Amino acid sequence: MSITGTLIIQIIVFLLLVGFTMKYVWPPIAAALDERSARIAEGLAAADRAKSELAAANTKVDEELAKSRNQIASLLADAERRAQGIVDDAKHRANEEAARIIAAARADADQQTVHAREALRDQVATLAVKGAEQILRREVNAGVHAELLARLKTEL
Repeated sequence: MSITGTLIIQIIVFLLLVGFTMKYVWPPIAAALDERSARIAEGLAAADRAKSELAAANTKVDEELAKSRNQIASLLADAERRAQGIVDDAKHRANEEAARIIAAARADADQQTVHAREALRDQVATLAVKGAEQILRREVNAGVHAELLARLKTEL
């Protein structure tokens, strides 16, 4: 056989091999490459979506944190106002109680002063009667002179 015949047979075999490869081998390889390429594109798209979702979630978390901080600050301010109100109310009640105790003490002191004056008047009247009795050197009848003693009490 000649070289030309061999070349022609080799060309035919090569073309048959290329045709067989193009028809039966190449489509599964191309499909696998396309599928891999699609999976990679899908993975990249999913990564981009996840990245944007993460950014949105971070923004939402930051907003919620700011909202929570504002609520906590508001609650603390309310608690401080309530505490101040309770303290003011307690001070007001304590002042009222102190005023009531002082008023009761003054009333008690006034009452004791009145009783002391009455007792002092009685003692002064008794001493005056005894002094007058000794001056007159005779006994003064207290029952007869009760009106005189009463007048003497009121004058003292």
